[in-house]
Amino acid sequence: MQEEAHTDKHIPSQKPLSGRSTAAPKFVVVLILIGVVAFTALSLGDELSLKKLAAREVAFRTFQTDHPVLVYISTFAAYVAVAGLSLPGATGLTLLIAWLFGFWRGMLVVSFGSTAGATVAFLLSRYLFRDAIINRFGDRLIAFNDALRREGAFYLLTLRLIPAVPFFVINAVMGLTPLPVRTFWWVSQIGMLPGTAVYVYAGASVPRLQTLAEHGIASIFTPRQITQILVAFVLLGLFPLVVRFAMKRSGRPVPSRMNSESSNL
Repeated sequence: MQEEAHTDKHIPSQKPLSGRSTAAPKFVVVLILIGVVAFTALSLGDELSLKKLAAREVAFRTFQTDHPVLVYISTFAAYVAVAGLSLPGATGLTLLIAWLFGFWRGMLVVSFGSTAGATVAFLLSRYLFRDAIINRFGDRLIAFNDALRREGAFYLLTLRLIPAVPFFVINAVMGLTPLPVRTFWWVSQIGMLPGTAVYVYAGASVPRLQTLAEHGIASIFTPRQITQILVAFVLLGLFPLVVRFAMKRSGRPVPSRMNSESSNL
């Protein structure tokens, strides 16, 4: 016992790390990031000016006019990849495409691109990731299959119209149900159309850089622009509520939110 006590005296005690020692590396990282941003801004100089960016926008639109098929196919493929692999940034890409192409052409690219991407995710789930998804969400599959037997394709339509479940979860879980691919495609095409239209409308309402270069930054804040964007997002928020109310009045079951476990798919 005395020997153990003697050896314990020579063991250095572990002191808790102070807040200063943990905060120092964070401070250094912040300084490095600020330095990188400052160096980038100074290096680019006038390249980030509004006139330079507006000139690049004009060059892009000229290229789009000269090579429309290439531009639209490339944009469509990029959107399918983002949606099919459930990558972040689909909303920003939607707004960008609408800003570049305008409402109607942007609507075609985003609508068919998002449905094609969802179908890709559906097929990946069905043929490649089936075991992993069953192990994680086996109990959910029972509920989805029961709802599909009762409601048929209308159940998928309500999931698309009312964002109670994230779309990438719908794509993955639906891939493990007996729902035919063709039915999944056309129901998703119709169900995602209203939300897509609102986002495309919002993106198409943003003025071009050439307009900003000619009229100044104040052109963004014209009453017409503000009204268009506000109306778009008010419609986006009200639409699911209207659909939910209509379903309750008709006696149809309304899909509820899945718990937080499903968001970690």
